[in-house]
Amino acid sequence: MRVLLTTYGSRGDVEPMVALALALRELGADVRVCAPPDFSGLLDEAHVPLTPVGRPIRALATGLLAGERPKTLPEITAELAAMAYEAVTAAGDCDAVVSAGVIGMQAGVRAAAEKRGVPYTGATFSTNFVPSPHHPPVPWPGQTFPDGETDNRVLWDLNGEHLQRLFGPPVNALRESWGLSPTGSVRDLVLGDHPLLASDPVLAPWEPTPDLDVTQTGAWTRPDERPLPHGLEEFLAAGAPPVYVGFGSMPLQDAERTARAAFDSVRAHGRRIVLGRGWAALAPDGTSDDCHVVDEVNQQDLFRRVAAVVHHGGAGTTTTAARAGAPQVIVPQVADQPYWGGRVAGLGIGAAHEGPVPTTDSLSAALDTALSPETRARAAAASGTVRTDGARTAARLVTAWDPTAAG
Repeated sequence: MRVLLTTYGSRGDVEPMVALALALRELGADVRVCAPPDFSGLLDEAHVPLTPVGRPIRALATGLLAGERPKTLPEITAELAAMAYEAVTAAGDCDAVVSAGVIGMQAGVRAAAEKRGVPYTGATFSTNFVPSPHHPPVPWPGQTFPDGETDNRVLWDLNGEHLQRLFGPPVNALRESWGLSPTGSVRDLVLGDHPLLASDPVLAPWEPTPDLDVTQTGAWTRPDERPLPHGLEEFLAAGAPPVYVGFGSMPLQDAERTARAAFDSVRAHGRRIVLGRGWAALAPDGTSDDCHVVDEVNQQDLFRRVAAVVHHGGAGTTTTAARAGAPQVIVPQVADQPYWGGRVAGLGIGAAHEGPVPTTDSLSAALDTALSPETRARAAAASGTVRTDGARTAARLVTAWDPTAAG
């Protein structure tokens, strides 16, 4: 069986696809991944073939493509959809397509799959991206909900209408140019008829709804066996467990202020700091020996050895910290990150910061909660409940589409 996996986003979008690719390969499938060119090294290390799609995501996210005029959302959508369509067409024959990531990318992938007559399924890594009467949608840019409206069905209807206004015109123009019928709901188009929900059922439960045939598989993760850098090992061994502070691929609204608040609040609690540089290029203040800076590192190992994790609330980082039993402080920046903050706070395994730019006082208050013995005990207990078989579960579902597939 030949399976094509597609995504466009940061490492948090690509890493789950690598996990699924490896699980599919264990079942005998031939797998290729369409992803941004930034991640050629990641795919090479996993020995998974890559078909690059689009331009480097880091350059786009951090504004490094100098000299270009800002593009409108419809323009970006049309560009990504066209690139995805071409990439899927160029990727060779396949028997199934699984797509996650931004809507423009998924719309192009869905169109290419339709054109080729290949089964398509959409995937998402956060429960609150899937329509349900049990939770509200994530507000999109430019979208406001009526004051006092609390009916989730109404809110999801408004969400669908808003997404159609944003993405419908460019997507439908391309679909018609490819000889396909226009869609009345881009959101439903990219989700597909049987979407896969790659989130953990304890951290982010899905309550079944008759409106959509969703399968929650658990998060798509793979064991990380990389050793920690020697310098980091020495730092960890030199004192009590530090606090990890890192915001991954987020281009922070005020990186300098955020870093200052982190340094001051962590030190006020008598803790050292492991600082994840990330795409915001966070840097230590001076030459103090209580801070160690890391780039890409084995978080599965590191998070088991820290007192707490301060991060942006990406689905992957939240799940990794929960599996490690590390208390969390989530400082959400965009999209689903407030949802993950709410889940962590609701489960009592950490704290959710209000707003994307912390102060020393606000982050100190959150750390008071995260570093308490009660929170650490709950985080340790919760770690054993997080599923580790999500990618294998999804792989079995995908291969079941082919009656001749292994497994």
